[in-house]
Amino acid sequence: MKTQRGVTLMGMLLVSVGIVLVAIGGLKIAPAYIEYFKVKKAIVAIAVSSAGGAVADVRRAFDLRAAVDDIDVIAGRDLEITKEGNDLVVSFAYPKRIPMFGNINVVIDFAASSNN
Repeated sequence: MKTQRGVTLMGMLLVSVGIVLVAIGGLKIAPAYIEYFKVKKAIVAIAVSSAGGAVADVRRAFDLRAAVDDIDVIAGRDLEITKEGNDLVVSFAYPKRIPMFGNINVVIDFAASSNN
């Protein structure tokens, strides 16, 4: 007796639904990563340009840059600013909650430093 092999209609439907859910998830999560990379780029630029600056100057420079780059997840007051030798190290950490659908959310913890 010969058995049939192949994809059933139900199998194709499940695969299609899975692809759609992954695509929607990617479209909802991508802006959070874009914003994270904007914040990281801003702190690296500020750390390089404000190497000898005061903490208040670094925070103010970030707030000005955040206004231009439309960064609203953190502010200058949320930055951790330290010195390692002669280098200024600016770092941040924040969680981002992204509602997917219904009562399902994705929470991503972003953190970065200007020296890595």
